[in-house]
Amino acid sequence: MTAAPLKVLVIDDEPPIRKLLRMGLSTQGYQVLEASNGKSALEMLGEHPDLIILDLGLPDIDGHQLLANLRSRAEAVPIVVLSSRGDEAGKVRALDLGADDYITKPFGMEELLARMRAALRHQLQVQGERPVFRVGELSVDLVRRIVKLGDQDVKLSPKEYDLLRILVQHAGKVLTHKFLLNELWDDLTDAQYLRVYVRQLRQKVEIDPERPQYILTETGVGYRLRAPD
Repeated sequence: MTAAPLKVLVIDDEPPIRKLLRMGLSTQGYQVLEASNGKSALEMLGEHPDLIILDLGLPDIDGHQLLANLRSRAEAVPIVVLSSRGDEAGKVRALDLGADDYITKPFGMEELLARMRAALRHQLQVQGERPVFRVGELSVDLVRRIVKLGDQDVKLSPKEYDLLRILVQHAGKVLTHKFLLNELWDDLTDAQYLRVYVRQLRQKVEIDPERPQYILTETGVGYRLRAPD
């Protein structure tokens, strides 16, 4: 029996963008649902989409307000923001409101598809809570708290391990500086503390810390751990 195609809800008020996404996603086996405004997008949640692609510049509802509304109604559904707004403050706000990723227009279809796959893998990981995470040469046993790079054990400080654990639990998702600071220190707001620990962690888990393969920087926004291939 063939599995039902994954449903992707595209929310964008530009017909050419919707057409481009409909054609690109359909050829990859996705079932595409479309909404041209916030009101119809909320109604389309009744179709139970597996992933949402959201443009923030809609005619009837503020994009960030709609994002918060979608996240409250569909807590487990990955949301990828696809927007012409490239300002860092807007990106950070969208990610803090629950977006799984943020891509600016113009965009490449291959990159969008890769980000979608990462968001869907993260959703499955959260639901399954796999005890051992593996990507490339890096493995993290969340039960026994064992970290390996290839066959070599990696010794981490408690704070370094906490940072890695949070990244693993959200692998494939962009985590903002604010989110990570709140998770790790509660009362700290200076992202420099976070940068220091990310640099230390990269020295231990990256094959080449100057060209990281696993802990990726989203400039001005935060960090993302590469999802398993």
